[in-house]
Amino acid sequence: MDQNAWHTIESLVTWLDEKSPLTPDADRLLRIMKISEEVGEANQAVIGVLGHNPRKGVTHTWEDVHAELSDVILTAMVALSTLTPDASKVFQCHLERVAERSLA
Repeated sequence: MDQNAWHTIESLVTWLDEKSPLTPDADRLLRIMKISEEVGEANQAVIGVLGHNPRKGVTHTWEDVHAELSDVILTAMVALSTLTPDASKVFQCHLERVAERSLA
């Protein structure tokens, strides 16, 4: 993954840390929990694209889904960076393991 993205994430983590009134332990837990919230928003967008809620009809576009999925990725990156200063290396190693399994 692009190192510029990880630098941006590190800046966001620093900003979040500076603004947070919580303990570091609470921040870590809540940043992990935030991933679930973002996944829920991605699900809502898909439901909205498909018009699956008859009361609401079509309320979203695929571009909305793209944005929500991007929020999921960004939020997971923030959570990982909050847990380890080696987030980019941890992610890259994991990605390589998954890629190797897919080739087996």
